[in-house]
Amino acid sequence: MAGLMGFIGVGRMGGPMATRLLDAGYSLCVYDVSAEATKPFSARGAQIAASPAEVASEAEIVLVSLPTPDIVREVALGSNGGVVNGSKVVLMVDLSTTGPGVATEVAAKLAEKHIGLVDAPVSGGVTGAKAGALAVMVSCPKKTFEEIEPLLTTFGKTFFTGEKPGLAQTAKLANNLLAATALVASSEALAMGVKAGLHPKVLIDIINASSGRNSATQDKFPRAILPRTFDFGFATGLSYKDVRLCVEEAEAMGVPMVVGGAVREMLAITKARFGAESDFTHIAKVLEEWSGVEIKG
Repeated sequence: MAGLMGFIGVGRMGGPMATRLLDAGYSLCVYDVSAEATKPFSARGAQIAASPAEVASEAEIVLVSLPTPDIVREVALGSNGGVVNGSKVVLMVDLSTTGPGVATEVAAKLAEKHIGLVDAPVSGGVTGAKAGALAVMVSCPKKTFEEIEPLLTTFGKTFFTGEKPGLAQTAKLANNLLAATALVASSEALAMGVKAGLHPKVLIDIINASSGRNSATQDKFPRAILPRTFDFGFATGLSYKDVRLCVEEAEAMGVPMVVGGAVREMLAITKARFGAESDFTHIAKVLEEWSGVEIKG
């Protein structure tokens, strides 16, 4: 039996990841604001804590999987119940997407209490989380990475990006910008094709056998848009947050993002039209409404 791990945030992504740890023989101390989310873990014998600080007083390694940078900051550094106040924690592993700014800030504040930060955002969605097929991007001291890697391989394939806090976040934002861009551009192309009279399945097959193929045409359209389920498993609000963070961080570095800015606008429109909780494949629905077509298989 492996040692006790802390896990904070057992929602859409954190839930499947924490489940994989239990399956791998780790015991867990879990915290989530939703009692509903912690129920399955309680049923499997995990300890349920009343705060992040309590988790950090039970486990030396605390993993967190949370939706926004502000929530990560609060969970890590909150004056009463934050991880920073735990009596046992020596390492916090952040699996969330916060952007390099927050990762750098959190790392510095935790270091004052001799707590290390492993910046470890993941890509691959809920499907990848369940299958243990995520890409896990990691930045932290090399020695720490060597110690923590066996734990992280429970979730998928690890990529060491360097020692500087926030490097893994930058890699994650670059990836998520491209994923959203592929979806926006492909939705425009498909709407045009359908309006002209092409069958969307035929057009998708052509694109996937040609130079225009991308993650949206190969995965999102066949799985969630052509069947009209719009349930790929990534919320519009989260995609918008990631692209906004990416464009802001890039501009702060002096890298202009003309296309990134347009993708951010499309996500803002989709969020306004269908809500932050909608699946981000609703981008295609926005194009359908504008074009007066339906992209269905």
